[in-house]
Amino acid sequence: TMTATPIPRTLHMALSDLRDISIIDTPPEDRLAIKTRIVRFDKELIRGAIIREISRGGQVYFVHNRVKSINAMAQMLKRLVPEARIAVAHGQMEERQLEDVMVRFVRNEFDVLLCTAIIESGLDIPFVNTIIINRADRFGLAQLYQLRGRVGRYKHQAYAYLMIPNVKTLTPDARKRLAVINELTELGSGFRIANYDLQIRGSGNLLGPEQHGHMNVVGFYLYCDLLKDAVREMKGEPTGARIPEPTFNLPIDAVIPDHYITDCDQRLYMYRKLIGAKDEVTIDEVASEMLDRFGPMPKEVENLLTLVRLKLIAKQVGLAVVSRRGASLYFEFREEGALRGEDVALIFAQHPRAVSVVSPFAAVVRTRYIEGDTTLDMLRFVLLSLRKLLSAA
Repeated sequence: TMTATPIPRTLHMALSDLRDISIIDTPPEDRLAIKTRIVRFDKELIRGAIIREISRGGQVYFVHNRVKSINAMAQMLKRLVPEARIAVAHGQMEERQLEDVMVRFVRNEFDVLLCTAIIESGLDIPFVNTIIINRADRFGLAQLYQLRGRVGRYKHQAYAYLMIPNVKTLTPDARKRLAVINELTELGSGFRIANYDLQIRGSGNLLGPEQHGHMNVVGFYLYCDLLKDAVREMKGEPTGARIPEPTFNLPIDAVIPDHYITDCDQRLYMYRKLIGAKDEVTIDEVASEMLDRFGPMPKEVENLLTLVRLKLIAKQVGLAVVSRRGASLYFEFREEGALRGEDVALIFAQHPRAVSVVSPFAAVVRTRYIEGDTTLDMLRFVLLSLRKLLSAA
C-alpha cells in the first residue's frame, strides 16, 4: 500500500511490526508547500481568493460537504463572484452528469468547482491551485490533508483556506485537528499527520469485535502480541511462550517530550525501540543513542527509561498489575506465577504495618510508613527484592 496518510489502523499495524513501513520524505522537484490559513467564514475573503486565482489563469475547488444545501451555496457564490464560471459536483448526481462536469472542469470550462469531499482522492489537476473548505472543523485530520493535497500538484504556489465558525464553538478534537493541519504544511508531512490522527482517533477497528473479536478480553498489548505471533506462524517463523505484559498505572511523567526530540518520526522511532526491548542491554543502547543524538535527557525521559526497565523485572517476577492508590502501591500477581501477595510482606518484615495482603495474589504497600522513598524508588526496591526471592526459590 502506498499512501500519503495511512489511516490509524494501518499506521498502528506498522508501528506494531505487523506491517513493514518505508517513508519517502523527498517531494517532487519544484513542488512548493501549500500556504494554509484557518479563517472565519468571510464572503469578501472568498471573493478575493477566487478572483486572485482566476486572474492568474488558475481554478478553484470550493468544498461544501452538505448536498442538501450545496445548490444554495452555488447561488451565493454566483452572486458573490458573478464573473466566475461555477459548476457543482457531488456523489448523488447521475453518473454521466457528474462525469460531464468533471471532464469540463478538467478542460478549464469552469473556474470554480463547488463540490463535496468526493474530490479528496484520485484527482490531479495541475491548474487548480486554490481550495476553500467550508466548515473545515467537520472533517477528519487525514481527510483535511487529502483535500488540501488536491491543490499544488504542479510548480505553482497553492493556497488552502480552511473556513470555520466561531472558535469557541469547536470541539476539543476539532481544535487539535486544525492546529495540526495548520502547523504541518511542509512537503512530506503525511506520515506525521497520520501519527497525530492515530493519537486523536485511536487505532480504529483493528481492535474492535466487528473485525477481530473481543480484544478487551485479553487486553490491548497481549492482543497485539498474539496478532504478531499469528503473523510469525503464517510466515513459518518460531513463536515462543507468551507471557502477558504487566500493567503499570502510576502518576509519573514518563514521556519523550517534543522539546527534547522535536521530530515526530524520531520520537516514534525511539518509542518503538523501547516498546520492543526484551532486555536491559537493549534499553541501555536506546538510552545511549538518545544521549548521543539529542543530549542530556530531561526528567520525563529518565522516568520513561526507568519504568521500561522496571516493567521487565515485573514481568519476570510474575506481576500482572502495579498501580498507585493514594499513598499506597498495589501489586497483583498472575495466578500461574511462582510468587504471591505474602511474598511482598516478607520484604517488609521489619515494617509489618506497611503491608497488607489483600488476597492470595495481591498486596498493598503503604509508602507513608517508610521514610525517604519516592514512588519509583519504592517500586524499584520491591521489584528487585521480589526477583531475589524468585531466584532463591
